[in-house]
Amino acid sequence: MKSLILKDLYNIGHNVKSMLFILVVFAVALIPTSGVAGYIFVCAILCSMMIVTTFSFDDNSKWTRYAMIMPVSKKDLVAGKFIVLAIFCLVGSLFGLVVGSIAGLTIKSISFDLARIGELLFLALTAWIVSIIYGSMSIPLVFKFGAEKGRVLLLVSFLIPAAICFGIYQLLVILGVAITDQLIFILLCCTPIVAFIWCYVMYQISYQIFAKQEL
Repeated sequence: MKSLILKDLYNIGHNVKSMLFILVVFAVALIPTSGVAGYIFVCAILCSMMIVTTFSFDDNSKWTRYAMIMPVSKKDLVAGKFIVLAIFCLVGSLFGLVVGSIAGLTIKSISFDLARIGELLFLALTAWIVSIIYGSMSIPLVFKFGAEKGRVLLLVSFLIPAAICFGIYQLLVILGVAITDQLIFILLCCTPIVAFIWCYVMYQISYQIFAKQEL
């Protein structure tokens, strides 16, 4: 498992410079207008998209066929992708937190005190979880349709969770539940459980798709 994870991390190193450039451009564009919070979420979500790139590397090198003649199971291959996704999302949220905080201090849009630091850390954690939920949707799509078509269908992986969240919001409105800051905080605290269940379901779907494929 460790070797599968390191393989993807080494391969994605070729894209680090271009991704850093994109994140810096977004920092210049977003932080003055949308603030640090929005930038943290954008960084995490953009980094989650890199999981599709790892599939492209695998396809180009015929890695999956080679892996199947080694003592590596299909479950390990699928699980490795989800772990790599979690790492990408973590790097993105931490990068957004650090760069966003530095930029916010530079333009004096934020001030550092214990409450603000706690808020930013909570936002980074939430961004990590949300980006995992978004990114995990793309993995079964890529296993089913391949990396190239998976890129086109990447939008679907964002629309489905967004539609679910919107549906929950509409349900709360219909039931007459007031959307307060306290309720939002409680819902955000529940996101780790939701993310775990969501990723487990996506993992099972991905494995079932991959297990039926003949390489």
